[in-house]
Amino acid sequence: MYAASSAVTVPARPYRPQHTSGPYLDPSQSSGAVPGLPGGRPRRAQGAGSQPLSGRLDLSGPQGAQLRAAVAAVHRICPEFNPVQVLRRSGKSVLLVGSTGRASAVAKCLLDHSPVWKERFRHEIAAYRAFVRHRPPVRVPRLVAADPENCTLVLERMPGRITAMQRHPSETPPRADVRAALGAFCRLNLWRPPSGIFDAPLAYADRIRRYHDLGLLTDRDLGDLQKLLHGLAHTQGQFCHGDALLNNVLLSPAGPVLLDWDSAGWYLPGYDLATLWSVLGDAPVARRHISQLAQQAGPASRDAFLVNLMLVLTAEIRRYETAVQRTMREPTPPGGPGTGQPGGLSVGEEQRLLLRRLHDDCQMARRAVRAAVGTR
Repeated sequence: MYAASSAVTVPARPYRPQHTSGPYLDPSQSSGAVPGLPGGRPRRAQGAGSQPLSGRLDLSGPQGAQLRAAVAAVHRICPEFNPVQVLRRSGKSVLLVGSTGRASAVAKCLLDHSPVWKERFRHEIAAYRAFVRHRPPVRVPRLVAADPENCTLVLERMPGRITAMQRHPSETPPRADVRAALGAFCRLNLWRPPSGIFDAPLAYADRIRRYHDLGLLTDRDLGDLQKLLHGLAHTQGQFCHGDALLNNVLLSPAGPVLLDWDSAGWYLPGYDLATLWSVLGDAPVARRHISQLAQQAGPASRDAFLVNLMLVLTAEIRRYETAVQRTMREPTPPGGPGTGQPGGLSVGEEQRLLLRRLHDDCQMARRAVRAAVGTR
C-alpha cells in the first residue's frame, strides 16, 4: 500500500475467521468425514508428506445419492478411479480422493450447474489442458482426465500441506511458508504463455461501475479509479492465477504447488499481489514486502496494484457482508453463541471482526488511490 511516497504498514488486529475453503486438501489433513457436517471439521497436517489412503464413503441418504452421482461421473472419464475419502463438500462442488492403479488422484465434481459455475469449471479444465503442452514456471497437478460437459475433473494427488486452511488465516502462517507462496505467484506472474490460450477474466471498467451502482464505491472512488484506469490503458497485461489465496498453495517436498485455476488469465499487473495482501491482515511484514514488490516497476505498476487492491477488497467486503447477513438469519446454536468457537467468539462475531478489518483496509487503499491520483 502506498502513501504519496512510501509504503503504508498496517498494525496487526486480533481476529479469527473460521471459514475454510481449501479446494484441494491432502487426506492427511482431513478426518475423512464431510466438512460442514458433524465430525467433519478439517485439521491441519502435522507433516509435509502424504499418508496412506484409508476410510469409507458414506453413500446413504440424499447426500449419499449425490456422492454416487459424482462417483459415476468420474468413472465415465476415469473407470479405474477408486474413491476413498471426501476431502471437501459444499453446495457447489465435491472433492474426492482415491487412487488410479498405484497412483493417488483427486476428483472434483461440480454440484451446482448454474451457468456461472459451469463456465468457471470449464475454464479450470481448459487451464489444466493448456498446462499439458505449455508448462508454467510453477508446479501444478498433472491432468488425468476431464469432462467439460459434465464438469468433472481428475488430477494427480500431490503430497504436501496447505499453506493455510482458511481464506483469511486466523493465525499468521510461518514467514517461510508465506515467502514460498509469494515466490511461486511472482514466478507465475513473469510467465508469458502463448497468445490465445488464456483470456482476460476481469472487465475492469465494468466491475468498477457495477460496484459503484451497488453502493460499494463512492462517487469519488469511481472518478479516482477511472482516472488510474485511463492512465493504464496501454499497460501490458500480466498473467495471474486470479485466486492467489494461501489455501490454494500446497507446500510439497519439491516446492509450492498452485491449485484451483478457474480464474487464471490476463489481469492488470499486481492482481495476485493484491489478493495476497488482502488476506494477510495479521502479517504487516509480508504486506510491506508485497507493497514494495508492487511498486518496483514504477508508477504504472503502483497504480495497477492499487486498482486491483480496491476491487479485491471491495469484493471481500461484499462476500463477508453477505455472510454476516446470512449468519444473523440463522438460529443461535444450543449452549450459546460462543459454543465451539476459539476464544468464545461465535461465527457471526468473527465475521464481523473480519469485516471491520476489511473496511479499515479499504479505507487505507482509498487514501493510497487518492494520493496516486494526486501525483499524476
